Amino acid sequence: MMMSNLKSSSSELDLDRPNLEDYLPPGSIQQPHAKLRLRDLLDISPTLTEAAGAIIDDSFTRCFKSNPPEPWNWNIYLFPLWCLGVLVRYGILFPTRVIVLTIGWIIFLSCYIPVHFLLKGHDKFRKKLERCLVELICSFFVASWTGVVKYHGPRPSIRPKQVFVANHTSMIDFIILEQMTAFAVIMQKHPGWVGLLQSTILEGVGCIWFNRSEAKDREIVARKLRQHVEGADNNPLLIFPEGTCVNNHYTVMFKKGAFELGCTVCPVAIKYNKIFVDAFWNSRKQSFTMHLLQLMTSWAVVCDVWYLEPQNIRPGETPIEFAERVRDIISVRAGLKKVPWDGYLKYSRPSPKHRERKQQSFAESVLRRLEEK
Repeated sequence: MMMSNLKSSSSELDLDRPNLEDYLPPGSIQQPHAKLRLRDLLDISPTLTEAAGAIIDDSFTRCFKSNPPEPWNWNIYLFPLWCLGVLVRYGILFPTRVIVLTIGWIIFLSCYIPVHFLLKGHDKFRKKLERCLVELICSFFVASWTGVVKYHGPRPSIRPKQVFVANHTSMIDFIILEQMTAFAVIMQKHPGWVGLLQSTILEGVGCIWFNRSEAKDREIVARKLRQHVEGADNNPLLIFPEGTCVNNHYTVMFKKGAFELGCTVCPVAIKYNKIFVDAFWNSRKQSFTMHLLQLMTSWAVVCDVWYLEPQNIRPGETPIEFAERVRDIISVRAGLKKVPWDGYLKYSRPSPKHRERKQQSFAESVLRRLEEK
């Protein structure tokens, strides 16, 4: 059954790929006398090489695009209802949610500060209370979006030699998972108030931070990972192996770091329903504060979370193959399409303006050739 689902997912991905013939004018394709391969055309034509690169770039870009909802307030009957909805969301729901989140922070800080500073000599008891308080504040965050989250499968427990891996759509993935279980997460170091929380409160549950630009951070993080999974009393370790936020339609390649620790890997699949709001966070276009405001001014955040069957590396299986097998399981369960791209390319790709100039140059060269004929 699993293999049939994987095959159907692969066939859907094939259908999603663009067809070069769709971009050529009718009648321009003639049957060659001998079999002509695409690589032969690319070798002899720089223009076709540029075109193939543009198509590949487009299939990569789709993983990180937020698809806006179709407008429905397009006539005189629906527009008043839309205006009423805006008044309710911004005039009633948003202030109420701000009050709820403020109360949550007051309760959390009034309990966390005494626990953190007055129970220094009772580390085990202090960590247990801090874990419960972190789960509490995450629950207030979810309540401030009117989060409707359905969890499937057994709740994670504290065990040594295990790591949880999940697909990644937004930083709220961590909050949604954290309200049920206080995970120790591996996460990019962020600036601002998020960075302040990372360096103070979240370090109390064993979270590990890194900077993508620092090569030495990778060695430090790898060492901390091995130390963490060996501890019997440490919080469950949560890793987002894609390394970046993807728009919940696709999954990009999983990094192998979580799969070469020699421990059990527990897959977690997260799927958002976009009926009320798109939970994808595009960090290049939007700060996390604005992302939270977008969620808090929507009707609700609807989400399903599946805790899937734990997996172990098979005899003769490499960490990369193990990572791909786990990605298959998560993709099938959440209904996501697999693409063969490294998510880190998102941070090293050329700017959109440069890409648009190249596309414009290619279009002009094609038009010139057509006019010559």
